Amino acid sequence: MAEVIQVESAPLSPSGNRRAWLSIAAGLVLPVCAALILVPFRDHFANAAAALVLVAVVVGEAAFGDRLAGWLASISSCVWFDFFLTRPYEKFSIASAHDVETTVALLVVGLAVTEIAVRSHERFIVAMAEGNYLALIHDVSDLVARGESSEMVVAAAQADLVELLLLKDCRFEPYSRPDGRAQLLRNGEVELGDQRFDVEHDGLPDDEIELLVQSHDHTYGVFVMAVGEHRGVSIEQRVVALVLADQVGAALAGTGPAT
Repeated sequence: MAEVIQVESAPLSPSGNRRAWLSIAAGLVLPVCAALILVPFRDHFANAAAALVLVAVVVGEAAFGDRLAGWLASISSCVWFDFFLTRPYEKFSIASAHDVETTVALLVVGLAVTEIAVRSHERFIVAMAEGNYLALIHDVSDLVARGESSEMVVAAAQADLVELLLLKDCRFEPYSRPDGRAQLLRNGEVELGDQRFDVEHDGLPDDEIELLVQSHDHTYGVFVMAVGEHRGVSIEQRVVALVLADQVGAALAGTGPAT
């Protein structure tokens, strides 16, 4: 079964908060450590070389941290480059116009590479998520294509829906008329009567949610999904859920009673 990668915005877990704070701390501390390491050699090589070393620190921080950590690393690099590596040493002042230009360039390049690194990381995560969504669909489609039992197809789709939407539970029931539950509709919206939920931002509602299993305008059952973690659910995730339900509908089309 494919592992689903979550890419939407969500409240940080305790471990996520810890990682964020460690990233921020590293963005502040690593540049001063790098500058201190360079202090014994500051009279033997050009300041531009030292600035490149600090840029490498910023790139590493942006790649393994986040945008804020990269920004802080860029600013911290400029501050400690000025303090330790430009004359007069150990003072927040710069005597040389060339060093001023190098410091400004360090800040600009640091901010630029941070943005490049963060955007590349975001695109990589999105690409990984989309690949895993396709893998979920393929797993269930393959069961249908091989003519596996409808029970096996339903069980696989249930497991995929739990993973995809971070559900607490998912069960398959015979279809009955709407019973006060919100419903994931064919357009990807989650609605209950006239109420529409902003699941992209707020996540799925607390109550159980229905996802109809249909094929050729016939309804064969319904997945009843109990919400687990409260995270935003992207339209891509909702579309994948609908496709999984359609695959189950195709498997049941010749075996289950339609309504």
